[in-house]
Amino acid sequence: MTSTTSSPALDAAAVVESITDLVCENYVFPDAARQLAALLRRRSAEGAYRAESAEELAEAITADLRSVNGDLHLALKYHAVPVPREQGAAVLAAMRREFDASLGGVPRVELLDGGVAVLEIAPKMFPLDWAAQPLAAALSLVAPARALILDLRRNTGGDPNTVAFICGYLLDGRTHLNTMLSRQGEVAEQSWTPPFVPGARFGGSKPLYVLTSGNTFSAGEELAYDLQQLGRAEVVGEATRGGAHPREGWTVHPNLELSVPVARAVNPVSGTNWEGTGVRPDVPCDAEAALDHALSLAVARLT
Repeated sequence: MTSTTSSPALDAAAVVESITDLVCENYVFPDAARQLAALLRRRSAEGAYRAESAEELAEAITADLRSVNGDLHLALKYHAVPVPREQGAAVLAAMRREFDASLGGVPRVELLDGGVAVLEIAPKMFPLDWAAQPLAAALSLVAPARALILDLRRNTGGDPNTVAFICGYLLDGRTHLNTMLSRQGEVAEQSWTPPFVPGARFGGSKPLYVLTSGNTFSAGEELAYDLQQLGRAEVVGEATRGGAHPREGWTVHPNLELSVPVARAVNPVSGTNWEGTGVRPDVPCDAEAALDHALSLAVARLT
């Protein structure tokens, strides 16, 4: 494992200055960005960031970044393996390792009692150009099931385009899922289900349940929230972490990546999102018991 402990290359003041510039230029909430920049510069001048390692510095700065409005997508992330300087390269490198170790993000497909299928999508909603093939295969495989349980308890985020792709198998007709607003409040992008998906669709009428936990985050939350707001699925489990703002990443040190939300999501049904509140389950229960609860609900509905 690569260590930066006591490395002269760790110039905390320079890292802080890079962070404040990037936050001011890119954070979706300009007023909060200015508060954060002032806070980080003051804390740096006070000597708060005299860390002995890049990992310690990341922890200290992340705590301060989240102290103004609790945005969990604001973070200074430590990477033990040095990452490229290109924008977004750090998170992609880490995600690629997870993708290769998780059957493309589909670690479980199983048929349970009564014709109820379980499909787990974890640990991420990987970029669609990677994940389309394994997802299409898995979603087509469960299409004939009488009911489907979508397990997102270990899903910690990823690509909104992958969320829309998955929804294309679970809804009938092209459907508006989300609108992204820029820091100026303008429409930056809209998310819709695709008009065509490869393979067979589960469709928009058979029973669908989504499992969540307190670890479900970001794009994992979006999939649960979108299906819940459309009345397509019942969410079973725990309230999710509450991170709705799409983010981008910048490498500010060979082992440090700054994560900054650059837009905010607005659901067309609720007119808001799950930021700070998480997705609230329709059937609250401990995450460990969520699969059993959902299976019971599905079997009762099919009987």
